[in-house]
Parts: sequence; structure tokens; C-alpha cells
Amino acid sequence: QVHLVESGGGSVQAGGSLRLSCTAPGNTDGLAYLYYMAWFRQSPGKEREGVAAYVDGDTDNAKNTLYLAMDNLQPEDTATYYCAADPAADNGELNAERYSYWGQGTQVTVSS
Repeated sequence: QVHLVESGGGSVQAGGSLRLSCTAPGNTDGLAYLYYMAWFRQSPGKEREGVAAYVDGDTDNAKNTLYLAMDNLQPEDTATYYCAADPAADNGELNAERYSYWGQGTQVTVSS
């Protein structure tokens, strides 16, 4: 089992950027070496949707922190962003049902 913690959310104006981080406190090995990882987001009244998934060979994310860099943010990007992990999901999988472990989420708010 793995405990995931997201950070880096906040409030920005349209066109701004944020870099979200997901780490697993207590995990001593490369996070993305042990699990398939992905980012999802969910807005009130909407279903959770996939944003980006870790793909083999992405060395920046093959450490103990998974990043999501977001540029040119727009109001429609406002959501709670979650990272997810699973030891058996497919490489690049963006189906939320395939992930067993989830962080608590970090809020991203984009104003116009």
C-alpha cells in the first residue's frame, strides 16, 4: 500500500502556470518504478477525468515525486487534482477505475 500526498495547487489568473507534485512519504524507492502513476481532476458535478499518466522512460518522474506542469491555465481547468497509483495499471492508463491508491487532492482555481 502507498500513501500519496499532493501539493502545489493554488489560485492563479487565466494564462498562469502551476506545477503540482505528488509524493509518497516513507517510500524509499523510485515511486514510478513501483507503480503506474497518473493525474486526474474533478470539478463539482462532474466525473473524475484523466489529465496525464506517467509513461516509461520519463526520468523526471521516475523518482519519488510525480510532477504535473500546467501552463496557460484557463477557468475551465479549475478542479481538485488527484494523483493515483496502482501496481498493475497499464502504462499510460487514464481510466480512474484502474487505480487503487489516491491522494487527498490539491485544489486548483483559475480566475478569468
